[in-house]
Amino acid sequence: MATQQSDLAALTQLGREAGPNKKLEAFPNHRPDRYYSVALACSEFTCLCPLTGQPDFATIEVLYVPDKLVVESKSLKLYLWSFRDEGSFHEHVVNQMVDDLTAAIDPHWLQVTGRFHVRGGIGITVKAEQVKTPAAKAALWG
Repeated sequence: MATQQSDLAALTQLGREAGPNKKLEAFPNHRPDRYYSVALACSEFTCLCPLTGQPDFATIEVLYVPDKLVVESKSLKLYLWSFRDEGSFHEHVVNQMVDDLTAAIDPHWLQVTGRFHVRGGIGITVKAEQVKTPAAKAALWG
């Protein structure tokens, strides 16, 4: 099924000038009866160390099985951009993303991975997931 005009009704950022913000937007999933995965990656994520204010760089990977809604990618880009001036531990950032994405699209299954660049000799990878429908995860990843 092709994208319908009604699919665009709730989107306020796509095709418009917008800056960093926490508003995640979504459009209807035309195949909620099918388990399929959506993978999104941002290799230019930045946030700040909560103590020193120094920048931390990461690749953020979002992998999910949509239910009724699919996250709109520009809104995700602006959402990720909103962390640029925030101080937070890596573990908190990734778990906040899981919470916010779950609230916005209520997927069958969601995993967010943050691969933070080496700083001080240590690289940190944080992976967090939310499972609503175990069968969806099992159908794709056994």
